[in-house]
Amino acid sequence: MKPTDVYGHIAQNNRKIAGLILLFPVLLVAFIYIFFFLLALIGETPFDQAIQDSNEIFVKVVPILLGVCFILTLVSFAFGDKMMLGFAGAKICPDDKAHLQVYRMVENLALKAGIPTPKVYLIPDESLNAFATGYSPKTASIALTTGIVKKLNPIELEAVISHEMGHVVNRDIRLNMFVITGIGVIGMLGEILVRSSGRGRSSKKGGGAAVFIFVGLALLLFRYLVAPFIHMALSRSQEFQADATGAYLTRHPQALATALKKIAVDPRVESLDSSTQMACACICNPLKKVGGLLDTHPPVSERIKRLENMV
Repeated sequence: MKPTDVYGHIAQNNRKIAGLILLFPVLLVAFIYIFFFLLALIGETPFDQAIQDSNEIFVKVVPILLGVCFILTLVSFAFGDKMMLGFAGAKICPDDKAHLQVYRMVENLALKAGIPTPKVYLIPDESLNAFATGYSPKTASIALTTGIVKKLNPIELEAVISHEMGHVVNRDIRLNMFVITGIGVIGMLGEILVRSSGRGRSSKKGGGAAVFIFVGLALLLFRYLVAPFIHMALSRSQEFQADATGAYLTRHPQALATALKKIAVDPRVESLDSSTQMACACICNPLKKVGGLLDTHPPVSERIKRLENMV
């Protein structure tokens, strides 16, 4: 893989980040407006009245939503990596003899890639998976499951780390961090609104509470209906690019192909079952159900085929 390919991919990711920062609030606000409009129609409200009611709610809710989106952006960039590591239950890798080889692999590959050495974390799970996170190469972290460290041979483990280093080099980590934490916080906000407003429906402000319940439901629907398409659109090409970058760093594409075959057998990370937005960051889909139209990853067989065809 030529360095120019990397620079082009980085520029593309920077454009995607800028586009998401602008498009994300628009999509969210438009989705909530449509949600309230359809809700009014289902309630047999006349068409003109449904538009009027939706406009009134829209004017009240939009400033709040735009403020929330602004806060989400700040949170994503300031604490996104910590949130992702927290979702996975990752802990800093012990600096001892047992993990010395892992640290040396990370240091050597970072030197080859010309970036600062990322921090190393372990996810306490016997499955095989890994991901990288951070705002930039200077703040990057690589998380590996304890299973992947134990079950892969040194050459295969180095290949996996090189793949994650590829995400760091290509700046995929910044894009993933923004999307994952932003969508994660939207889901949490939706749950909070539904639960807290539900407790206040019997009060004098029951009408206002009902509005926020529906806003919460709209946020949850956005999280589970719209967000998967965003993940799908952003993630698949990243994996091919990171595979190529990793192979370029190690000069051993066959090792990554062999590692992927083993990872595909047991990629599920239990701590991520409740954080489905994290799937797009992992080297292989860590969820119980793998495959399908909205899968965040290209087929492992296709990735292996491309690696095996590399010279």
